[in-house]
Amino acid sequence: MNTKSITLSLLASAAFACAAVAPAMAQNTNTPGIDAAQQQIRARIQQGVASGHLTQQEAQALYQREREIQFREIRMKKDGVATPQERRQVQQDVENMRAEVEAKLANQQVASRQGGGTPAVDNAQQQIHARIEQGIRSGHITRREADRLFAKEKQINRDEARFKSDGRITAAERQSLRSKVASLNNEVERKMSNR
Repeated sequence: MNTKSITLSLLASAAFACAAVAPAMAQNTNTPGIDAAQQQIRARIQQGVASGHLTQQEAQALYQREREIQFREIRMKKDGVATPQERRQVQQDVENMRAEVEAKLANQQVASRQGGGTPAVDNAQQQIHARIEQGIRSGHITRREADRLFAKEKQINRDEARFKSDGRITAAERQSLRSKVASLNNEVERKMSNR
């Protein structure tokens, strides 16, 4: 065989090897078990809020933890390979979170809905939260911007918890929360419309 034939043969072999390895490498980032567990956790949190076993603040904190796990998983997959050790770490994080959610749901104390409720504020916060996540996915909101927006959201949650600590919320406290939520909503919408 001449040198040209050998070179072409080696190149063809390399091309076939790459074609065979590429799908296998792409499969190294699949984590269907982790993804399914995260969906189940989100559903359990929603059930907890609906049943009154989780307050909005507890749910927001749990959603934030779940997002942190999700970002850790994304970083893990970034290089195209999810090592067994990385998978175990994320699986452990997911299992710890599942245990925490179940423990909170097992708590027989139901969140009070009388006197201290702020359903309009809570609904607006949920919509803002979803809008921020949508902005991250669409690329309209950077991770840094999202972190600042989530920090403002947490501050509103802390203010709301402080206002509710005496078992009721005054008209002035309710108006303060509405104003802060409206301001945060405007900021999110400005970022979403900024191309």
